[in-house]
Amino acid sequence: MGFSFSQPLTFLFFSLLVFALLLNPKWVCGDTELRALMDIKAALDPESHYLSSWTINGKPCDGSFEGVGCNEKGQVANISLQGKGLYGKLSPAIAELKQLTGLYLHYNSLQGTIPREIANLTFLSDLYLNVNNLSGEIPPEIRKMENLQVLQLCYNQLTGSIPTQLGSLKKLVVLALQSNQLAGAIPASLGHLGMLMRLDLSSNRLFGSLPSTLADAPSLRVLDVRNNTLSGNVPPALKRMNDGFLYEYNLGLCGVGFSSLKTCNSSDQSNPERPKKPYGAGFGGTSAKDIPETANVPLPCNGTQCQNPSKPKQSASSIIVGIVVFAIAVPTIGVLTFTEYRRRKQKLRNSFDISDNGLIMNQAKGTYQKNGSPLASLEYSNGWDPLAESRNFMGDSYDVFHSFRFNLEEVETATQYFSELNLLGRSIFSATYKGMLRDGSVVAIKRISKTSCKSDESEFLKGLHILTSLRNENLVRLRGFCCSRGRGECFLVYDFVHNGNLSCYLDVNEGEGQVLEWSTRVSIVKGIAKGIAYLHAYKPNKPALVHQNISAEKVLIDQRFNPMLSDSGLHNLLTDDIVFSALKASAAKGYLAPEYTTTGRFTEKSDVYAFGVLLLQIISGKRKITSSMCLAAESSRLEELIDPNLHGRFIEYEAAKLVKMALLCSHESPFERPLMEAIVIELESFNICL
Repeated sequence: MGFSFSQPLTFLFFSLLVFALLLNPKWVCGDTELRALMDIKAALDPESHYLSSWTINGKPCDGSFEGVGCNEKGQVANISLQGKGLYGKLSPAIAELKQLTGLYLHYNSLQGTIPREIANLTFLSDLYLNVNNLSGEIPPEIRKMENLQVLQLCYNQLTGSIPTQLGSLKKLVVLALQSNQLAGAIPASLGHLGMLMRLDLSSNRLFGSLPSTLADAPSLRVLDVRNNTLSGNVPPALKRMNDGFLYEYNLGLCGVGFSSLKTCNSSDQSNPERPKKPYGAGFGGTSAKDIPETANVPLPCNGTQCQNPSKPKQSASSIIVGIVVFAIAVPTIGVLTFTEYRRRKQKLRNSFDISDNGLIMNQAKGTYQKNGSPLASLEYSNGWDPLAESRNFMGDSYDVFHSFRFNLEEVETATQYFSELNLLGRSIFSATYKGMLRDGSVVAIKRISKTSCKSDESEFLKGLHILTSLRNENLVRLRGFCCSRGRGECFLVYDFVHNGNLSCYLDVNEGEGQVLEWSTRVSIVKGIAKGIAYLHAYKPNKPALVHQNISAEKVLIDQRFNPMLSDSGLHNLLTDDIVFSALKASAAKGYLAPEYTTTGRFTEKSDVYAFGVLLLQIISGKRKITSSMCLAAESSRLEELIDPNLHGRFIEYEAAKLVKMALLCSHESPFERPLMEAIVIELESFNICL
């Protein structure tokens, strides 16, 4: 007798089976995802050096698979393997993880091409493949990834042109393609991305003009096209971005209202002739001349490509599996239902707890994550708000704090979980790491133990508020902070300053390091003075501050050799004994004003004293100021004081003024030292072309 759905018992069994399958989708997809993960492991880590926790007998969603996070349905939703030393390839099997929302494989040494099958991950919002050795072209099929918000492919060896199909990614916020070997023109379609905020195409081999559509992109805040061979007239509307539009080292560009661009003339055309030969591999024999400059090239279709995905057909194997499951459903359905009830109850409890192994739930996306898997945004996870109880204390400043807040996962991901490879330096109270944020910008993250911070919460928050109030071109900018009570640490996120600190340019042996030109030294002196004067001045929403710890190590030098003071206001967060320990190191280097030993207090004049010492260091090119150097300064014997690496290439009257200023600032009596405001005015009289 065959089955008939008119029979009540059979219908009941079938209903229970469907219910069980809905409760436990792993029956349907678990084996497929496990096989896919094993294929991915074999490709990423051929010798199983780094992904030994991925085993064929394992369960990806029980927390045992390193870097794998799952959603509440038991489906793989995140893979976070950044900075793991992986050197293999990305397998096309990645396409089998249909529910994947985040793929983080940056900071590895992956080889090969980006598989076209990756475009089947239509739920993916974050794709991080940057800082690898990937080659080949960017698959135009990526256009199908309609939920993609961040596409990070920078610092690879990608070739070919930028697919115009990327203009179909309407949710894209960040597109980072810098430091590859991409050639051809910039597609006009990128200007149609209404949510795009950051577009970095720098350090490639792009040519042609800048599409006018980019100037009209409503959300675009950063456009970096430096170090290419672009030419033609720059759309005037790009001036709205101010410092967000970076265009240097494109000799063919011209325009009006841009500081370092020549004015266009009749020979400058909006669509200049492009190179006759391709810049790199990936064109398939097509000359660069034949590549449309801004045309929307349709995706080539063959077979099933370019068709709308249809609903998957039920295979014979699926039917067989269903019959087998149905046959065993009757004796086991009660056990499974009870087990699922227990499992869901346990997950519900865990969603509100943070366990010892660091497992948390991102309620915004519903994904379980281990070892700090990155979230999809910079917002805090729901339910984790370490400053919540302080809202009454902060009042109106709470909104300011909120705009500066980073989450712990973002900080951990940016630094590759505080990898020693990213360590920039340590002090008695902190460690500083280089990192890359989700938007592709490079930062320095200072990691401070809670034991080094003020124990009184209100005092700590006051200090934090002071740090967020500082805004000056000669101070290192604070991007944000993260306070983790669970870790007992506070993290300060600053802009990364690329050229090191001032001490790197002192005691330079000729031929072994960079010798600063005289005009650069004067420019650095001016910048330091402006930064200190800003701290000393009272401004709306900013109190008058004393830096307290000025030294050559605290003066960072950016790419344009502008000086930037670091750690400004930091002492307002730290305990008194930590501050005092830092001062002992400062005193040993000669920066501590002599009156501190009797008064135990810092004033604006103690900062002026440290500035005077810095000034002598910059003039002489030496870290240590000796008594003979001081005598030479007092006797105006410039030839004995000026850095010999300059070989006499300095302006004598300026040098004499600076030496006199240094002596006055480092006078033993604080009453004889000038105010920083007066020093800035005096320095402005120098006729230096900066």
